[in-house]
Order: sequence, then structure tokens, then C-alpha cells
Amino acid sequence: MSKASDFGVWEGEVTIDLPEQTDAGVYFLGRIRTPWTERKQCPKNARESDAVCTVEVDPRFAPGLKDVESCSHLVLLYWMDRAPRNIVLQVPGHYGVQRGTFALRSPARPNPIAMSVVRLLRIEGNRLSVIGLDCLDGTPLIDLKPYFASTDSVPDAVVGWHRKT
Repeated sequence: MSKASDFGVWEGEVTIDLPEQTDAGVYFLGRIRTPWTERKQCPKNARESDAVCTVEVDPRFAPGLKDVESCSHLVLLYWMDRAPRNIVLQVPGHYGVQRGTFALRSPARPNPIAMSVVRLLRIEGNRLSVIGLDCLDGTPLIDLKPYFASTDSVPDAVVGWHRKT
């Protein structure tokens, strides 16, 4: 199983000293089961994969799944627990140019929260079968929400540096 130290610091990356304590706590709602056990196996982004993954919601939170089966897509927030948290400047391998962490979707960030819009295939008890994830097997689930195309989609949004590459 990989851990934050497995990520290493690449040439051109800059790290910082993190604060001594965190400001808040979260409840992990469950775990995400994927076919990927190592960083190098994961898709670069969730849209690159059509793998069926399983979201296992802790039974105590299962009542919160009421009516979720009516959703075609969900927003999943998850905690990239094996990513480094102290990198503020990164050099993505597929771009090769140094960028600020907050200009990237990399899991390496002070709060390694990731987000994916997934297609819901089915729910069986407290287990959701979905397509559209990019995380390691066992990744903690922070939250899930319905995806509303009418309010969540911003078709004219731009990431200027990405358009130039």
C-alpha cells in the first residue's frame, strides 16, 4: 500500500512546513473500493476510466442514502489519504511546467480533498456501484451529493494555463 512518503518530491517542486495542528475534523462516511492499489495505476483523472468501483457507506450513515437511487450522477468528495500535504509548487509529469498547487487538480495538497462526478449504476444496501473515479483502493469517503447539471455545470469555465498547453 502506498503512503505519502511514496510520492517523493520531484525536481522543481517546493514544500512547506505544515501547521502543528489541524483546524477541523471530518467523519469518513465509508471507503471507496477501486481496482488501483498503487499511484502509478490510477487514471490521471476520473473521466479516463470506465472501471466500475464500489462506494461502501458505513452502515450508521446508510439511512442518508434514501432517494439517492433516483440520481443518475453523484458528486463524491474523498480524502486522498496517501498523498503528500506539504507541496505548494508542483511539476506535473504530463505538462512538465511548474504550477501552484491550487492551479492543479493533483491529490498532493494541504487538504487532499478530491472530487469526482460519478455515474450511479446501482445501490445494494449500503454499497453504491459507480463509474468515474481516480483514487486508490480503500480511499476514505468524505461526502456524496446529488449532481445537478442545471447548477453544477459551468460550460464556459476556463483554466487559462491549460488552454495554452
